[in-house]
Amino acid sequence: MRKCYILFAIAVFIFSGCNAIDCKHQKGSAVVVNVQYLSYSTLDSLTLGLSSEDSIRVAQQYISQWAKDIVMYDEAKARTNPSIERLVEDYRRALYVHAYEEYLVEQQMPKTILDTTISQLYERISEQLLLDESIVKGLLVVYPNDAPKTQQLKQWAHQLSDGSISAEEMDQIEKYAYQNANGYELFIERWFTTSDLLKFIPTEHSSLEKQISKQNQIEISDSTQTYLLQLTEKYLQGEKMPIEYATPKLKEIILKERQIEFLQKERERLYNEAIQNQHIVFYEK
Repeated sequence: MRKCYILFAIAVFIFSGCNAIDCKHQKGSAVVVNVQYLSYSTLDSLTLGLSSEDSIRVAQQYISQWAKDIVMYDEAKARTNPSIERLVEDYRRALYVHAYEEYLVEQQMPKTILDTTISQLYERISEQLLLDESIVKGLLVVYPNDAPKTQQLKQWAHQLSDGSISAEEMDQIEKYAYQNANGYELFIERWFTTSDLLKFIPTEHSSLEKQISKQNQIEISDSTQTYLLQLTEKYLQGEKMPIEYATPKLKEIILKERQIEFLQKERERLYNEAIQNQHIVFYEK
């Protein structure tokens, strides 16, 4: 296989401007461009399982592109502002530091957050935690316009909202939905945003927001079916988030603050340790 693309490799070697004095051949290398080596093993892995003709084509394409990249990089490096080297080094250093900080945070920073910590933060910043859109809990039933006993369904839904519904009546709602409805969502233990509801109800965001603000039982109909939305709990657009809804955001803030403090302490520890071990030495003028 190597004999198939060795002539092309020699051509690249000559094109790179190397001679017997300037370039030393590294054992196992197929191509050398400005002291950058491309090994036979790399080419062999690229052409594994290919026919002789395809192997030559793939190897030539790869060698050509690899060599062009090298010579373009070397030319750019020689002709651009030397300050780029400083930028490259700064970026390289930042990558190392970032990777190490991620390791420290993942392996050593405490992740447990007490409920009291969440409550204290909520009390401190709750005025800033305003809803971009309404959030609700409740029930959504989508049924055909000719579905039976819809008034009974609405009565059960109303009882769900005021808390007077019995376990048997809850079972009746579910039974009704399975027998007659095209869609059914009971979300009395989780929050739905207005945008979440729009995945099920064909109406405008502003229109639904307005209806949510005014009533707890909302009916929207089209030519074939009716969307019955019963709200059991709601917080309107612009109001403060309830703490249970804000908890994921509060945890994120707490962990971010903890991370900043943790990394600052780690930097300070490493700094003091370096001074103590005389890895940092200060000289007077």
